[in-house]
Amino acid sequence: MPAAKSKPVKSARTYRSELRTKGARETRRNILDTAMRLFLERGYGKVTVADIASEAALALPTVYASAGGKAAILATLIEEAMQDPIVAETLAAVRKAKSATDVLKIAAHGTRVDNERYHDIIEVMKYAAAVDATATDILQESDVGYRQALGQIARKLRTLKALPRGVTEAKATDILWFYFGHEAWHRLVAERGWSWDDAERWLLAQTSAALIRPQVS
Repeated sequence: MPAAKSKPVKSARTYRSELRTKGARETRRNILDTAMRLFLERGYGKVTVADIASEAALALPTVYASAGGKAAILATLIEEAMQDPIVAETLAAVRKAKSATDVLKIAAHGTRVDNERYHDIIEVMKYAAAVDATATDILQESDVGYRQALGQIARKLRTLKALPRGVTEAKATDILWFYFGHEAWHRLVAERGWSWDDAERWLLAQTSAALIRPQVS
């Protein structure tokens, strides 16, 4: 009778390596979460890397080695938001949509979820841009990506022949940016106290009126 095959045993070196990797991930997460909290509480401009290290109970060199300086930390937080699957999921649903009405419903909900989920980092990013040139560049890069996504939605509306006469794909992108961009959600929800549901319904109504020509649905 053949001997049973034994399961491979991890070496002590491999095990220690995995522990170090896990520890590094946890340290980095601690730094990012602490930085986010401090940026919200004190404002980006008033937070130093030393503050982050102190609050995270880490040595200053550890923070720099794990996450970089303050601008690098902000960039990482923004990159995490930009990589959220809601963007790809929304655009995939838009591509499959059969009507302009459905396209805008999907876009309204997708941008609402994105802005609601990352409202805090969007606020931090906006105020950071006022005091830090690097943060300004990061914000501009983020906005470019956001507008490109909205451009795909505008292209779908053009493909469906839904746009009113005189509204080009470029102009439709501008209109989508006006109604579904960060500022629209911020002003209604953060400044005026609207609920996210109410804001979504109203912004959808405005974009539908502006971007769907009569008798097209």
